[in-house]
Amino acid sequence: MSTHDLKIISVPFHIDDVSTAGQVHIPVNAEMEGDIIEIRTVLDAAIGTANAVLITKINGTLVTGSTVTITQSGSATRDVDSAAPTGANAVVEGDVIEVETNGASTNTVKVFGMIMINRGGH
Repeated sequence: MSTHDLKIISVPFHIDDVSTAGQVHIPVNAEMEGDIIEIRTVLDAAIGTANAVLITKINGTLVTGSTVTITQSGSATRDVDSAAPTGANAVVEGDVIEVETNGASTNTVKVFGMIMINRGGH
């Protein structure tokens, strides 16, 4: 039987209402240590009025290149958006990852997401 060394892991998150300014926090354990390489989201329904913008922080510091813009125009259930961080993206045990929405859009809409961490990159 072969064993697998999982170098890239997915850490799920969800925001109950992307149209209300706020954030979710994810504690980092030892198994999650590495570099955030992607943030990917999917909408549960259409948003209105304005784009929703998500940013990711580690311990309050912005992750460079982490901005996910969920475009309002033509938005619908199952719309996928993503960002590929380029710096300030290393996480270690004890850190807290924060995903924050600006709340600029309207309609009460859930957004589900995944934070991809390359455990071989740290």
